Amino acid sequence: MNKRLLSFKNTLGVLFLSAMLAGCSTTPPSNTENLCSIFQEKDSWYVAAHKVHKKYGVPINVAMSIMAQESAFREDAQPPMRWFLFVPYGRGSSAYGYAQAQDPVWNDYKKDAGSMFSLRSNFSDSLDFIAWYMTKTKRTNGVALSDAYNQYLNYHEGWGGYRQGTYYKKDWLVNVARKVQQRSQNYKYQLQRCNLY
Repeated sequence: MNKRLLSFKNTLGVLFLSAMLAGCSTTPPSNTENLCSIFQEKDSWYVAAHKVHKKYGVPINVAMSIMAQESAFREDAQPPMRWFLFVPYGRGSSAYGYAQAQDPVWNDYKKDAGSMFSLRSNFSDSLDFIAWYMTKTKRTNGVALSDAYNQYLNYHEGWGGYRQGTYYKKDWLVNVARKVQQRSQNYKYQLQRCNLY
């Protein structure tokens, strides 16, 4: 009888802990196509975006458009699991979090501009990473910070891949970059017209 009671209590404890942790999770904004709506719903994101803009000079609309494409504003976004028959054998890459940053470049960022406590599942850290990457893209490949199309191609292909033109053989990626550019323009227009603070 004691074992059953103990097992029941353990089960309740695990369920309670799971519910508490799920409550800590940040949900994506309800309308990801409207930047004003995003910032009205997530006011701490607006503060973080302004901080990044001030620090790097990166247009908020471009950085937010890249993040929207990469993770749809999901803190735990990651590539799908790969399968062989019925056996999972890993993900396509180490990309994780809001920025979908992979392990090597995330570690470079932490050494260069972040801190050892920076997290890919933290919105502010991820937006700072995107802005850092965009700034390095401008220095490395001469792409203007306001050029969402070419900034995204650099972000996806890496600086060397962009220089080599790897995206020329990827029609789907060119279409995605156009989508990022269009969303960035929409975000810019929306941001100019919304009343925040």
